[in-house]
Amino acid sequence: MPHERPWWEYGVVYQIYPRSFQDSDGDGVGDLAGIERRLDHVANLGVDAIWLSPVFPSPMADFGYDVSDYCGIDPMFGDLAAFDRLIAAVHARGLKLILDFVPNHSSDQHPWFLESRRSRDDPKRDWYIWRDPASDGGPPNNWISDFGGSAWEWDAATGQYYLHAFLREQPDLNWRNPNLRAAMMEVLRFWLDRGVDGFRIDVLWHIVKSESFEDNPLNPDWTPDRTERDRVLQLYSTDQPEAHAISAEMRALADDYGAKTGNRRVLIGEIFLPNDRHARWYGTVERPQVHLPFNFQLIENDWNARTLERVICEYEASLPHAGWPNWVIGSHDAPRIAARIGEAQARVAAMLLLTLRGTPTLYQGDELGIGQVMIPPDRVRDPQHLRQPHLDIGRDRSRTPMPWDGSPNAGFSSAELWLPLNADWPVRNVAAQADDPGSMLALYRKLLALRRAHPALAIGEISDVTADDHDVLVYDRTYEGQRIKVVLNLTSDATHHYPVEVQSARVLLSTRMDRIAPDIVEPGYFIPLLPDEGLILEYEMPKA
Repeated sequence: MPHERPWWEYGVVYQIYPRSFQDSDGDGVGDLAGIERRLDHVANLGVDAIWLSPVFPSPMADFGYDVSDYCGIDPMFGDLAAFDRLIAAVHARGLKLILDFVPNHSSDQHPWFLESRRSRDDPKRDWYIWRDPASDGGPPNNWISDFGGSAWEWDAATGQYYLHAFLREQPDLNWRNPNLRAAMMEVLRFWLDRGVDGFRIDVLWHIVKSESFEDNPLNPDWTPDRTERDRVLQLYSTDQPEAHAISAEMRALADDYGAKTGNRRVLIGEIFLPNDRHARWYGTVERPQVHLPFNFQLIENDWNARTLERVICEYEASLPHAGWPNWVIGSHDAPRIAARIGEAQARVAAMLLLTLRGTPTLYQGDELGIGQVMIPPDRVRDPQHLRQPHLDIGRDRSRTPMPWDGSPNAGFSSAELWLPLNADWPVRNVAAQADDPGSMLALYRKLLALRRAHPALAIGEISDVTADDHDVLVYDRTYEGQRIKVVLNLTSDATHHYPVEVQSARVLLSTRMDRIAPDIVEPGYFIPLLPDEGLILEYEMPKA
C-alpha cells in the first residue's frame, strides 16, 4: 500500500462503544481495561484504527455525551493511567486511536456551567448561551431540542433561559466566546499530547448558532411519525458560516501536531447535511477543515440498486478536488444494518462498504451480523427513546454488549449486564464465528484482507457505477493497471447471469463464501449471480 498517503485514506476505522465492548471489573459495564484485553480481535479483523466513543467523566444522562471534565476518564471506565496503557497497547499492534470529542455542549455538572449559572455577572456566564425570555415570558424562540421539547431551559435563579440542543442536562457551549474557544483548544492539545491519533468531533455542524436567534422556519413536510426536532428546519440553530473558522482552527492544530511528530492526525466530523453544504466542511486548499466529514447516506437511504447508484454518484460529484470520501453503515446511534435489511443483505452491505472509494467505518458487532435486539421496557436506558417512545427510535438496541463466546453472559462480564445481549448470542458470538469459514466474521476478515492486498479497492478510482432493472449494482475500481469489478445483487428472489467482458476475470470473493466457481473465467462466460450475493472480480488488464 502506498504509505506516502495519509493513513486514513487507505485505512479502515472500527468504532468501539466502551460501555459494551468488554467488562474487566465485574460491574456489567465495559471499560478501558476490557478494551485492552480484546484488542487482538480488532487487530486480527484487519482494521487500521479504533474510534473510541466518550470515556470522559460524566453523569451519564446521555451516556458520556454529557461531559463534566474534558481532561479526565470516568471511573466507570478506568483512569488516565488505564487510558495510557490502552493507547500504548493500541499502538503496539500497529493501530491508531481516535477519541470522541464533544464540543457543542457539556454536562450541566461541568464546573464551567456551575460557575456560569451562578450569576449573570460570573466571568463564565458567556461560556454558555443565555437569553432573556420572550415578551410572553416563554422561551426566546421556537428552537426544538433534538431529543424533543423546547431547546431552552428556564433558570429561575438568574432569570434567563439557557440553550440545549439535546437534553437539558447538556447545555450548549458558546463558541463565539474567545476564552471558551481557547479552553477547548487546550482540551485537544491535552489529548494530542497523550498520543491520540485524531478526533471524531460530535455534532460539529451544531457548534455555532446565528447571532440573530430568529425562529427556525416551520417544516411544511413534517408529519407526526417524525421526531419533534423535525417540526422546524434548523436554519438558524446549526451550520452557521462562523463554524467553519473553528473547524479550520482545529485542523491547523491537528496538522501542526502531525508535522511535529511525523504522525498525521485525523479529524472526522459528525455532519448531517445535504451534499453541497456537507462538502464545505472539507474547507479549501488554503484553509482546510476536517479530513473526513462523516457520510451517513448508506444509513439514511433506501436499500436498492437505483438509490445506491444515485447516492454514490451524487456524493462523489459533490466532493471538492482534494476531498477524500468516506462511508458508514452502522453506529451507536443507528439501527443495526442486519436489523434494517436482513442478514443476507448485510453481507452484501459489508462488501459494498469495504469496496467503495473512501474510508470505511465499521461498528462493533456488525462483523458478527447482530440484528434486531429486543429491549424489554424495564431495561430501556436511552433518553431519546424515553422522551419520544411512540416513535420507536431507541438506540439501546444498537448498543448491546459484545458477545464473545458461549460462556455465561457471552464472556462480556461476570455481573448483570447494563443492557441485554442479542437473543442468539450462544451461536452468534466471536468464538463461534471464528471457527466457521462461512460466517459473517470470516467474510469481514476476507474483505479486509482483500482491501489490504489490492490497492485498487482501497485508494483506486471508482467508475462505471450502474444499476440495472434487476436490482444489481455494479462498479469498477482501478489503480495502476489493476481493474476490479464489484457486482452486488440486492435482491433475494432471483439468480442473474453476469457477463464477463473482453478480458479474462478471476473471482476474488463471493459474499456466500461457499460457492464453487472457476478460478479464471474466460470472456463470454456468464457468471451466475445468486440471490443476496456480491462478487468481487479481478480482470486481466490488456498488455501494452
